[in-house]
Amino acid sequence: MQDLNPQQKEALNHTEGPLLVLAGAGSGKTRVIAHKFFHLVKTKKLHPDSLFTVTFTNKAADEMKGRISALLQKDINSCLIGTFHSQCNRILRKEIKVLDYGYDFSIYDDDDQYNLVRHILKEFKIYEALYKGITSRISFLKSSLIGPEEFLSSGDGFGFDEKLAKVYVRYQDELKRCNALDFDDLIMLTVKLFENNPGLLEKYQNMYPYILVDEFQDTNYAQYSLLKLLASAHRKICVVGDDDQSIYKFRGANVSNILNFENDFPGAKLVRLEQNYRSTQNILTVSGAVISRNSERKYKSLWTERGWGEKVYYCWFDIYGEEAKFVAKVIKELYLKGRFNYRDFAIFYRVNLQSKAIEDALREEGLPYRVFGNVSFYQRKEIKNTIAYMRLSLNHGDNVSFRRIINCPPRGIGASTLSKIEHEAKKKSVSLFDAMKVTIRADSLASLVKDKLTEFAKLIEGFSSAKYKSAAEMLKAVFEKSGYAETLDEERAKNVAELISFGEGKDIKDFIDKVSLLTTMDEIKRGDYVSLMTLHSAKGLEFPGVFIIGVEEGVLPHFKALGSTDEIDEERRLFYVGMTRAKDILWITGASKRRLYSKLQNQEPSRFLKDIPRNCCQLVEKVSHHPTIKITHIKVKVDSFRLYATGCRVKHPTWGVGVVRDCFGDGDDLKVIVNFPNIGVKRLAVKFANLQKM
Repeated sequence: MQDLNPQQKEALNHTEGPLLVLAGAGSGKTRVIAHKFFHLVKTKKLHPDSLFTVTFTNKAADEMKGRISALLQKDINSCLIGTFHSQCNRILRKEIKVLDYGYDFSIYDDDDQYNLVRHILKEFKIYEALYKGITSRISFLKSSLIGPEEFLSSGDGFGFDEKLAKVYVRYQDELKRCNALDFDDLIMLTVKLFENNPGLLEKYQNMYPYILVDEFQDTNYAQYSLLKLLASAHRKICVVGDDDQSIYKFRGANVSNILNFENDFPGAKLVRLEQNYRSTQNILTVSGAVISRNSERKYKSLWTERGWGEKVYYCWFDIYGEEAKFVAKVIKELYLKGRFNYRDFAIFYRVNLQSKAIEDALREEGLPYRVFGNVSFYQRKEIKNTIAYMRLSLNHGDNVSFRRIINCPPRGIGASTLSKIEHEAKKKSVSLFDAMKVTIRADSLASLVKDKLTEFAKLIEGFSSAKYKSAAEMLKAVFEKSGYAETLDEERAKNVAELISFGEGKDIKDFIDKVSLLTTMDEIKRGDYVSLMTLHSAKGLEFPGVFIIGVEEGVLPHFKALGSTDEIDEERRLFYVGMTRAKDILWITGASKRRLYSKLQNQEPSRFLKDIPRNCCQLVEKVSHHPTIKITHIKVKVDSFRLYATGCRVKHPTWGVGVVRDCFGDGDDLKVIVNFPNIGVKRLAVKFANLQKM
């Protein structure tokens, strides 16, 4: 326990009842969970396999496994440490027969869901462009444990809509026919499994006598219901989270879970972790002042031993293009000074469309960057198609994969043939693959089409019956024998080659499950480049330097949130999460004009800025100072702030042209060391030197 502070030790030592660890940003919550796992194994003699441990991303789960393995000094890959979805997948792979599904079920990600919903909308002659909204509504219903039957019988409850109900019923029927589950089914069906089978619930309660939960504030109703079922017998559950960082309401996350935990588990102990190990005190004070405006929260006041650090910079621009250029120049000059690498910087924004101006500015300055949260590696067309071959080979009922690859590569199988297969599948209530084999035997098809379909059927059945030693071996066979390799350009072929390398030495079914359960949040990797991402993607990360752009009314908070107090609170939490990712330097910027949704709009500074204490913030006057926002007692001209990069040339009114050798300080205290060829080295205060950059 020597590496833990008193509150962390207190959380470790409480092992006999429910425990809520209220862990502020950067307070070492992952360390607490890893050490508590170790503590339970070493002092309470619990077997590592008996600790049901959940977090929210595969990346976080892998990090936790690594920490625990280091503490235990042994490999724990077999332990049940993972996301809610991966944990439920493990349970369902063993027990789902009770729910009348096959053990070889496929897992549909967002893209697969969209394809299936679009197909249903087309069949029902409903406007196809609604597919994302309908998929989102279905996801919300499932995360609230409302199945199609409950929704149909709800009357006017749960936002009942007749078209939605019709699509939902058909969607769930299609999933069952495909022997497929979407992400929400993994949780909902596990809850259903336990609720309807007390014997199975008791089995897993005894199997997992202790439960550890990370990022508890992000749980939805279904996930919390699962935890309460598993914990109801022994009441040995430790949840770690921060209500101030609950930012996934749009995915069904319910902040009331953490606010109500002590009511749901009477006698629960509460431990607050308030010592921050990440940020400077100025950053903590500014972010704390903003989040304190939320009324529905558990009080905490973060502090650090790192000192006050630099003040939080704020800058307001006339137009968003100037904002982007300024941010790029600041990053470049900080990098050239030698204090930071590119990997140390992140630029956060509320919506993806804000990234274009920043990307343009970074390119203009020649700075390396990477945008996260756009197209995931596993969502690339060539990757999805290759994996679809594997999925259909393992599960012939997977209609979504069938539709994806029946003409990939092109086989000349037209819409009329596919329509006949769809009709046969519906008539006989079988999968498209089985319906295709029936259609092949019919007399109505041209011999050439029959040959193409027969060839495809044999190809898939060949993959199904072959004995492959690893996922990589099967992927390679699929890529080469399907003819797909011949249709790809060099870059896409390299992506598939990378996928094959990921499958080296991995079991085929385990590999498919892992790939299916990955999200874009699992793919944020650090390299020597500036990271660009939305504030939602920033959760769980940290950077020495953070820029939050577009802090304006209608952007942050988002215009869709302006009519609801709860939504504004969520937006404030989102801003708080962004600010607390910063370790050393935090910049907050905005602009009077911003192009949003193809229209140049007039913008006002965000209401959140009014809560920032003056003494912790430094205004950089770039273009204009907006009179309605008073968050600083210092006005610093941009020329005083801009750092003189080592090697740049400057002109002095008396000594002529010289070369900057070093630069330190900031604001009015900015100083440079300049070598003048005819004079020598001089140390100058920029405020008085009247230097001109060449």
